[in-house]
Amino acid sequence: MTAPRQYDWPIDDPALYFNRELSWLDFNQRVLELAEDPEVPLLEQVRFCAIYASNLDEFYMVRVAGLFDQLDAGIDARGPDGLAPGAQIDAIQARVLELDRRLHRCFEGKIRPALEQNEIRIVTLDSATAEERREIDERFHEQVFPALTPLVIGLGRPFPYISNLSLSLGVLLRDPDSGTEIIARVKVPKELLGRFLPVGDDGKAFVPLEEAIAANLDVLFPGTEVVDHGYFRVTRDADFTVSDEADDLLQAVQDEIRRRRFGEVVRLEIAAGMNPKLRQQLIDALRLEDREVYDVDGLIDLADLTAVADVPGHAELRYSPWTPVTQPRLQGEDDEPVDMFAAIRNEDILVHHPYDSFATSVERFVEQAVADPDVLAIKQTVYRTSDDSPLVPSLIRASERGKQAVCMVELKARFDEEANIAWAKSLEESGAHVVYGIPGLKTHVKAIVVARREGDRVREYVHIGTGNYHPKTARLYTDFGLFTADEEIGADVAEMFNFLTGYGRPAEYRKVLVSPTTMRDRILEEIETTVEAQRADEEARIALKMNSLVDAACIQALYEASQAGVRVDLNVRGICCLRPGVPGISDNIRVISIVGRFLEHSRVYAFQRGEETRVLVGSADLMPRNLDSRVELVTPVEEPVLKAELLDVLERCFAENANAWELDAEGSWTRLGPENGQRRSVQEELRERHAARAAEQLAASTG
Repeated sequence: MTAPRQYDWPIDDPALYFNRELSWLDFNQRVLELAEDPEVPLLEQVRFCAIYASNLDEFYMVRVAGLFDQLDAGIDARGPDGLAPGAQIDAIQARVLELDRRLHRCFEGKIRPALEQNEIRIVTLDSATAEERREIDERFHEQVFPALTPLVIGLGRPFPYISNLSLSLGVLLRDPDSGTEIIARVKVPKELLGRFLPVGDDGKAFVPLEEAIAANLDVLFPGTEVVDHGYFRVTRDADFTVSDEADDLLQAVQDEIRRRRFGEVVRLEIAAGMNPKLRQQLIDALRLEDREVYDVDGLIDLADLTAVADVPGHAELRYSPWTPVTQPRLQGEDDEPVDMFAAIRNEDILVHHPYDSFATSVERFVEQAVADPDVLAIKQTVYRTSDDSPLVPSLIRASERGKQAVCMVELKARFDEEANIAWAKSLEESGAHVVYGIPGLKTHVKAIVVARREGDRVREYVHIGTGNYHPKTARLYTDFGLFTADEEIGADVAEMFNFLTGYGRPAEYRKVLVSPTTMRDRILEEIETTVEAQRADEEARIALKMNSLVDAACIQALYEASQAGVRVDLNVRGICCLRPGVPGISDNIRVISIVGRFLEHSRVYAFQRGEETRVLVGSADLMPRNLDSRVELVTPVEEPVLKAELLDVLERCFAENANAWELDAEGSWTRLGPENGQRRSVQEELRERHAARAAEQLAASTG
């Protein structure tokens, strides 16, 4: 056995930090490993293939596009790891090509045959029966052909604009009289018709739309010889920056959304085996370098596999159904909903989604606030929400009833801008107060404050969450929410809203941590205070759960805590730039990542110092963007029962061995397995626990 490497580096040495972008690719590899896992139900494996591909699209549209922007601008911006933008782009391409080969080996070699064994078929023209082929041709003429616009390139016609994420056919044609060869492009109109056309009567066979088009190219180009064809897809820079000087922020965001379709190309995916002449003409016409070209050995754009994963029936090929339960303290009696305000006044309430119901907690809180004549004001932040969310319509009703309704809508929530613009307009038309945040900052905080008249005073009821006010993701993401009537927290959150809607900022908050003003300093203070406890021979431990760990100052503080002997346990779902297990630097730090059925999204920060443990929850990850350029809020949880609940969840996470990976000093993530035959899944355990608790409470209330 080789001896472990010894490190003698200063704490800010670039070798002590993993690259942010490559660490994100490690996360997406963990998603891919779930697609490869035979223990995952088959249709869920299909869904993880789609999630992997969709994640990668956004990564290129935003992160890789940003690296190309740096190159074009001649900016050599480097993170703590010291890797230059060009080197990152090359490393990303090599890694993605490797992962994509894995993805297609998994899908084509294992998942697709397994689907066919279960009579779910993705039909190719070679595998289609004669009857299926007739149906494909018929469907093409009736539905597809009218939606197509073939574009010939050359002969005085410029190369057509190809929109972001559009799938296309490149076609090589020959004039039978002159022998001249030309190329053409046909866009696959999957946005209109769907990517997979159902074939047959049972809805369990699908043909990719591009194959149906390829089978009928002679119809599109009559009188010419179709020499060859191939599939390709373009990914463009879809990030944008809105000037803080914009007079009308809403209009400025709308204009940028329109321009998003025309961003620079950052990736060209080409189906393997494309005619070399056709391939080169595409690359030349788009003016791309080799580092922007990706050959794909299989179906391009597996993000569309969601349609296959949603095939009707086949319950045995999916995760067992889960219906969120009503948190026991929010269960009413005799089918009457609980009085939310009385329950919160009695003591703080913690909800944990998707185990606890979003509808019977957060939505009910807002509904009761709208209906209550003693409620004077409702203020809420909106970062991401769904088209059918009842929360924003509730604010509209509140405004119509004469209450002060205030909504902080973040127009720059990436890829949700259009939905947020629509909600903002509806709110404004109802008379609600709508604000768009602070120039230069995104508002990422998740908070609702309700001001209620009670006797001769006004009491503030607050909800602070770790996730968006989005009823659909509340069933798919794990997030905590704290309901409290604590006077100091209420005053803090009310002042934060005044900061968002008015001018000026509080110099200090009573209890909560708010970025960009106090959060980093307060987190660093918590770490330093824990180190002091360790040096005073008190039992000390840091246990943190978050989506990403990138901030260099926080990482250095954790390194110093490890050097002081503090045990540091980190549950980081996505990016982790900290290097654990380095002798003398981080040998007291353990890093795990849980990637499973539900997306781990909650942020919990726990600092044990002797008999006391301080626990915080909120919206912020430890990343520069969260700490410096976003409005975020993290609140302490002080009630002993709720603290114990959060600490129990943390311990279950660190005991996880069903869907957990552990990071080592060399940057490798190793999937953990059952110890001594005992399998631990935090998500399964919490589903069982919440269901049992809700059943016990219901039995007690009806017994």
